[in-house]
Amino acid sequence: MIETSDFKKGTKLLIDGQPYVITDFQHVKPGKGNQFTRTKMRNMITGQNLERTIKSGEKFEVPDVMATSANFLYRDEGGFHFMNQTSFEQVTLFEQDVGDSKNFLIENLECTLLFFNGKAIGVDIPNTVVMTVVDTEPGFKGNTATNTFKPAKVETGYQIQVPLHISIGDKLKIDTRTGEYLSKANSAEF
Repeated sequence: MIETSDFKKGTKLLIDGQPYVITDFQHVKPGKGNQFTRTKMRNMITGQNLERTIKSGEKFEVPDVMATSANFLYRDEGGFHFMNQTSFEQVTLFEQDVGDSKNFLIENLECTLLFFNGKAIGVDIPNTVVMTVVDTEPGFKGNTATNTFKPAKVETGYQIQVPLHISIGDKLKIDTRTGEYLSKANSAEF
């Protein structure tokens, strides 16, 4: 059982027989009355968002969500294709199941597939990925007085803001939780 004091981003709850994941929460302690927690959750099956105020001390069951390691293979009009590296079983997820992770799914990326009642419902990806810049404007000399950024497109088509010194072909380390540029990747990271 999970109580409101155990809440954190990514915590999974079972509400009305459906698995939810907490995307944001705030513990509120008013001057009068009992404490409560405002939560934003996403249904792991339908992708629907739910905002709910929960009384302090309320308990929830943990959903029977199984996680298995898999590699991302490719994307086509049928969806996103993954392969379990131990059983070689292939699993296909649709765009709504993958969510924002689609921006960071590159070939052979090691991920965690999530299953609820035997059905694949989502994917967890690493917190950082290394991606290659495929399109960006050249930086201009002398334009470095402040932290200036320019748009760049990476291999999945995702647009990101990068420093001026980044050029086409550079490998970048990107935070998948925020979608932001972290640093230029060194050769040991790719």
